Amino acid sequence: MVEAWYMDDSQEDQRTPHRLQPNCAVSLEQLRRLGVAYRRLDADNYETDPRLKEIREAENYSWMDIITIHKDKLPNYEEKIKTFYEEHLHLDDEIRYILDGSGYFDVRDKDDKWIRISMEKGDMITLPAGIYHRFTLDENNYVKAMRLFVGEPVWTAYNRPADDFPARKQYMKFLAEEAQ
Repeated sequence: MVEAWYMDDSQEDQRTPHRLQPNCAVSLEQLRRLGVAYRRLDADNYETDPRLKEIREAENYSWMDIITIHKDKLPNYEEKIKTFYEEHLHLDDEIRYILDGSGYFDVRDKDDKWIRISMEKGDMITLPAGIYHRFTLDENNYVKAMRLFVGEPVWTAYNRPADDFPARKQYMKFLAEEAQ
């Protein structure tokens, strides 16, 4: 089951947990109110999993690929790791399904504080368009993930500040409505 918590302000190694002391856990309901959706799937059988097929059909995830993030598998590994950890947003939802390994997605809450979401094999996450976020490996330095898209993939990340994009404005409207 996914675990999430508020992060400390340390600038130490991004791959460590960065938990506040004492820990300040974040529930799935708190993530849902930020527009973050979580599912647990059978990663050992992803190629034939009927639940994954249902999700892809229901959400119109027509395109997918698999990325392995490891120094021996990903070209320009060091550059990519830095890029993934830059705070950014996308104009479309970001859907990731962890097939093996582990890592962290960090998202901003409504008060602009970082929440770290620990992802491991079997976890699927959907980050809404317009949410500021970033990704890093954990200390295992390896993850294999399925990337899903509605239609053709759009890889463009807009680094913060990107508040003038319609996707960001729509996301901020969603947060305001959730707060009522």
